[in-house]
Amino acid sequence: MRDIRVFLEAPLASALASARRLALPAPAAQHLLKVLRLRSGAAITIFDGKGGEYRARLELAGRGEAWVELAEHLAIERESPLHITLLQGLARGERMDWVMQKATELGVQRIAPVSTARSVVQLDAYRGDSRSAHWRAVAAAACEQCGRNTLPIIDPLLRLAAALQAVAHPTLRLVLNAESAVTLGAAVGSPMAVALPGTGEGAANRPIALLVGPEGGLDDDELALAKHSGFQGVRLGPRILRTETAGIAALAALQCLAGDLA
Repeated sequence: MRDIRVFLEAPLASALASARRLALPAPAAQHLLKVLRLRSGAAITIFDGKGGEYRARLELAGRGEAWVELAEHLAIERESPLHITLLQGLARGERMDWVMQKATELGVQRIAPVSTARSVVQLDAYRGDSRSAHWRAVAAAACEQCGRNTLPIIDPLLRLAAALQAVAHPTLRLVLNAESAVTLGAAVGSPMAVALPGTGEGAANRPIALLVGPEGGLDDDELALAKHSGFQGVRLGPRILRTETAGIAALAALQCLAGDLA
């Protein structure tokens, strides 16, 4: 039986401790009632993106409105053992949405949209804020589908220099560059020795920052800036991948090397 999962930006812990009933926002109610055609009493799973999930029961209130009655909280997580930040060069709308969706499914912890010299799309501050809210909704929907209970952090759109400065220390820093002589596997170790973050040695035991250029790639000055910021150039293979493919392929390769997709 399919597990119907719904993300709610609501204080679920306090709701469970008090009334245990929450009114569903109209879009969520419409999806459950009109698209999935659920009936009163249907079992669903609710999560708020802060960890864990709640068993719940759907209650119809008429006129397309619905409530959920919360049951117990389950401390279930499906997170990757790797703490990866994806610094993604800004791409056109549907391509950027695809990256947000698939990176979330692959367990990335943080996504930092980056404006670069060759980005086809250039956003001002207002539109950047609007897109950030949209990307967060895309990530939340991806969590509903893939079973994650913790939403990845979606950073505000930054210029490349500012995004590079924001990378925490110590972090293994990688930038995809088809001309690099170093492969991704050689840079991180193949296979990676996975342990809890902050313990032991090896690439899998510290955060990873992966920088991916936009449709036109990073220019020479940006590659030099990344190198100056401690980013090592790595290649994925003999073929040049599109921006929406490259980062996702690299994330999948890293998860395979770490055993998360074994």
